[in-house]
Amino acid sequence: MQTGALVSLALYFVGMLAIGFYAWRKSTDSSEGYLLGGRQLSPAVAALSAGASDMSGWLLLGLPGALYAAGLVEVWIGIGLFAGALFNWIVVAPRLREQTERLGNALTIPEFLANRFPDKALALRVISAIIIVLFFAVYTAAGLVGGGKLFETSFAGLFGNTGMSDYMTGIWLTAGVVLAYTMIGGFLAVSLTDFVQGCIMVVALVLMPIVVLTNDGGISAVTAQLYTIDPDFLSLTAGLSFIGFLSAVTWGLGYFGQPHIIVRFMAIRSVADVAKARTIGMSWMGVALLGAIGVGITGRAYVEMNGLVLDDPETIFI
Repeated sequence: MQTGALVSLALYFVGMLAIGFYAWRKSTDSSEGYLLGGRQLSPAVAALSAGASDMSGWLLLGLPGALYAAGLVEVWIGIGLFAGALFNWIVVAPRLREQTERLGNALTIPEFLANRFPDKALALRVISAIIIVLFFAVYTAAGLVGGGKLFETSFAGLFGNTGMSDYMTGIWLTAGVVLAYTMIGGFLAVSLTDFVQGCIMVVALVLMPIVVLTNDGGISAVTAQLYTIDPDFLSLTAGLSFIGFLSAVTWGLGYFGQPHIIVRFMAIRSVADVAKARTIGMSWMGVALLGAIGVGITGRAYVEMNGLVLDDPETIFI
């Protein structure tokens, strides 16, 4: 089984690199092509790449892990994110797509802010660049942690006594492949790989709870098992304070300033395509969130019913 998983991972990495070379041939002949894919992203690619780059490891690790550990009350985070993403598509997307092209054909967020407010151009460029570099270092590190956990869980002991850590090997492999296709194909490569990953994520997240329910007695058996763990496990309000509720649902406010998401708005084919992309993106997000919730909830029942031990709740999906 481990050999099959390793072959699948190798094919996946090769596929990502192939997309990088494809993007290199299609969109690296100009700065606009390399940085924004020539502003020619289709609605589907713009929508799914925005969603996948936004949630990525959090959707596969963080949310299922939180639900596994604390129960259905953690679903308020997903609800807040869904609302924030919807308003982001409605309020920011069409305006940013139109204004970034009209105001000096800005290719980055700092450049757009400088063009939009020329009297504060230097300060806006410097401050926004510092903010992006500082916080994206943390964001990138979180993504690499996801790769490390995947490799450690799926290929434990692969290197035997060679002294190589499965976790660190996963981090270096993830970093190397992402860096390679990004440097080769630029923004289009990143968007296309995110699109592919988004498709894989949503299928896997939907199938996994179905498999658990099918193999472990259905909804009634799973529900009964969860009630034996904690009668409030499936409650949306158990132990939830007003401050805790606000803290969860206001996660979505962060969407309005996340460059890796809103840059997709700048790159979409036209303002007219924004509405179609919004429909695709929010549909994907809704299904993916339901799948992640299902993974966390059914995963807890699966572990208990089969007498398993899970040291890290974030690895329940893996």
